[in-house]
Amino acid sequence: MYVSFRASESVQISIENEETPIKHYLRQPKRLVNAIADPQLMKQISDDLYELKMRPINFMEIYHFQPIVLLKVWSGSNGSVYLKSEGCQIEGIDYINKRFSLKLKGVLYPRESKRQTNLEGQSDLEVGVELPTALMFTPQAFLEPAGNQLLKSVLGRIKQKLTTQLIHDYRAWASQETQAEAKSVSKLSPDLGF
Repeated sequence: MYVSFRASESVQISIENEETPIKHYLRQPKRLVNAIADPQLMKQISDDLYELKMRPINFMEIYHFQPIVLLKVWSGSNGSVYLKSEGCQIEGIDYINKRFSLKLKGVLYPRESKRQTNLEGQSDLEVGVELPTALMFTPQAFLEPAGNQLLKSVLGRIKQKLTTQLIHDYRAWASQETQAEAKSVSKLSPDLGF
């Protein structure tokens, strides 16, 4: 029996702009990936493609596995950042790996007003799997809520990391940008001999 689970999560983050607005920060999608993923579980494949090992999952205390997602992340012209899964494999249970699909897509975009920017976003996660024999007789009314809740918790962890880590990383990045700009301006200033 094939079942699918779905979850969506929206996010809204208010950020006071530093000297360098956050839309410039968002033009570097790798920073966003670093904000939502554990660096030890991430590998950059190309400029916009990343392999992310998700935290191991325990489904109904029966199945323990670890999804590895191939994620494309790119920025749009208005400072938006998009992400989309390009593939997935499951470590831990070969049966599920051969009968599993994962679709993840998301967007994060800035809305500026005066000295503040609101980042708004949406992510949608869908998983499909052919159930192993041990779960075929489990009532669907029990399976679907458990699966949907599992996906919701995955998106919730990503959201929590995004809302804390992204703000911290943006402020650190903006501070470095301001310092670098100040150094380049001081190098261009003529030496008046004072």
